[in-house]
Amino acid sequence: MVTGLEGHCPTSELRTAPSTPIRQRVELAARLPFEAARVLTAQIPDLQPLTGWALVNDLADRTDASLATTRWDTGSVFAAVAALAGPDLLTRILRQLPSGFALLFGRAELNPAA
Repeated sequence: MVTGLEGHCPTSELRTAPSTPIRQRVELAARLPFEAARVLTAQIPDLQPLTGWALVNDLADRTDASLATTRWDTGSVFAAVAALAGPDLLTRILRQLPSGFALLFGRAELNPAA
């Protein structure tokens, strides 16, 4: 699939996604196609994860693509990952991620009540 992230495979977003607990990583990898699972499990988790918006900005900078195109491409890849993960696993993963990732996965960004 060719996206606005020319030169990068569709799983590039997985390489730069923030770390998730090992249990969720393994469970997600088992549901992904082989190439995506290999990318996800081969990476070293980031100690300072990016927010969803910071991830899109970082990808846009590294690929020299527009923010709109990068946001669309990232959302497209993450929507496919969300479908493979299923609602329960995705909910557990999103609880561990910084703000802004729910929207990238096609979910509403809900803030807990104060």
